[in-house]
Amino acid sequence: MKNINNNLNIKRLENQLISTSKVKNNIKRDKNFEEILESIQNRDSEIKFSKHAVERLSNRNMNLNLEEIKRLKNAFQMAESKGVKDALIIMDDKAFIASINNKVIVTTMNKEQLKDNVFTNIDGAVII
Repeated sequence: MKNINNNLNIKRLENQLISTSKVKNNIKRDKNFEEILESIQNRDSEIKFSKHAVERLSNRNMNLNLEEIKRLKNAFQMAESKGVKDALIIMDDKAFIASINNKVIVTTMNKEQLKDNVFTNIDGAVII
């Protein structure tokens, strides 16, 4: 444990020395770090579509605009805040089965497929 603390202290000192000796570079590095952090955060909030879902969207002539994507992201956040892992998301005349933890739309359905259907392996539903 003592050895780990010593290594951490040495790394901190190295970082302090580097940052004080290269003030201009440090500012540039901070900006790059901010950009990298922001891109990682954006990537983590992006919704992905499985190959199956993309095929279903295409076969069923379902198009999503930017506003609908934004609404889906909001549905993911709502489901995640309630601890939902796999959700049925209903939006207007479209439905999506989603893996909330993985941020993936697994499959999609239009209003015709919603009728007389049973949804299994979900632990929550979000209607937006």
